[in-house]
Amino acid sequence: MKARVYQYAACGTCKKALKWLDAHGVAYESVPIVESPPSLAELTALVKKSGLAPRKWINTSGGSYRALVTERGKEAVEALSDEELLGLLAKDGKMIKRPVVIAGDAVLVGFAEAAYEARFASASEQLAYRSKRAR
Repeated sequence: MKARVYQYAACGTCKKALKWLDAHGVAYESVPIVESPPSLAELTALVKKSGLAPRKWINTSGGSYRALVTERGKEAVEALSDEELLGLLAKDGKMIKRPVVIAGDAVLVGFAEAAYEARFASASEQLAYRSKRAR
């Protein structure tokens, strides 16, 4: 099964994730998150599947988030409901933390090598990875 990766070409974290996927032979469909962000319905389902709170999906280092904080104030942004946050994320792909990788029943947000290893690596690769990390 091919994974689906929402990514932004200028994002360093996305580049690291795609490099990792390529190096491990993971087939994926690349979707430009700015031009083709997930719909509100899809985003809502992905957030639920990920097990993360909508707030954890916000790219807090991005310009879109900073502009929102400047416009509304930090307290007002922190007070937004999950539904309001999802609406904002669905309207602006740059506000979504990336990459977002959908693979079967897993949804990964950002790039954490250990999470990618756990999801995609073969059993022997996982063993080698854990051995390397233990040193």
